[in-house]
Amino acid sequence: MAKKSKRGSGPRPGSNRAERVAARKARQAASLEAPARPFDGLAAECDLVAMRSFIASATAQVTFTDGFGAAHEADFATVLPGAVFADVRERPTGAQGLVALQTDPEPADLRASLSAALAWAGNAEPGAEYTGDAVEAALTDIVDPTASLEVIVYENFDWWFAEGAELESHVKAMLQRANDTILPTARLHPASGVGAPWWVDAGERAHLRWVRPEDEESLMNALARVHAAGALTMGENSRFAGSFRTHGLVVPVFDLDVEAHHEEWHDGLEALDAALTEALADTSDLTAAQRSSRAGIIGRQVTLR
Repeated sequence: MAKKSKRGSGPRPGSNRAERVAARKARQAASLEAPARPFDGLAAECDLVAMRSFIASATAQVTFTDGFGAAHEADFATVLPGAVFADVRERPTGAQGLVALQTDPEPADLRASLSAALAWAGNAEPGAEYTGDAVEAALTDIVDPTASLEVIVYENFDWWFAEGAELESHVKAMLQRANDTILPTARLHPASGVGAPWWVDAGERAHLRWVRPEDEESLMNALARVHAAGALTMGENSRFAGSFRTHGLVVPVFDLDVEAHHEEWHDGLEALDAALTEALADTSDLTAAQRSSRAGIIGRQVTLR
């Protein structure tokens, strides 16, 4: 009987070749994965995550890098009609590009998708159809990494169309349905300038969703220290509700009295901001009470895409 061929059976487990093959496969898999923090490297990361994750109707002008060479201005938008990726429109002052952060379908690699959309929206002619062609330029080669983002929040989606535009009945119905989904939203500004705290009126209760830039381990330890000290709050009629992960960042959430205007939470935000700043600077080991707080905080955390 002929000997059974060993070809194709692969390297023996534990051998050097097996380790090299496993390492190569791991590198290949990692190269195909979308980045955990698609906006990493941008000063506007936290506000971009907010626009991508929970702000309904908003735009923010893109600050292009000096070397990009855009033909005209472009704005980030939360969502565009039909949930398309990008559009270019004519306006009295010239062409304007629009790049959506919330799209359908969802891109497998958001960072690469945004790079392609921005490169197109900054140079295409009004009325052109977005093709989705990939570009070699990195996101930080297109968007100024040092630029902050001035987010303009709207009460509706009327900005989708030119003022006075005649809309067909089915478009009007679509616009009304979109407008009905909007929740009142406002940006708050802590003294530290760290992260992006957004107030959202969800109906029966309001929330503060504070997108934070720190690594998860450091932030969880800081939240635990503040919680154990009884200071993880925005003040009277507020409570810490938990946190969620999205786009590689952690977002602590606080339930707030819906009857209070968002500007009434300024003092509570400043007190919490100061407590978190102090806690983040503390690198000592957690106490037993702080470890218990940390376990409870982690137990209430969820992950969003």
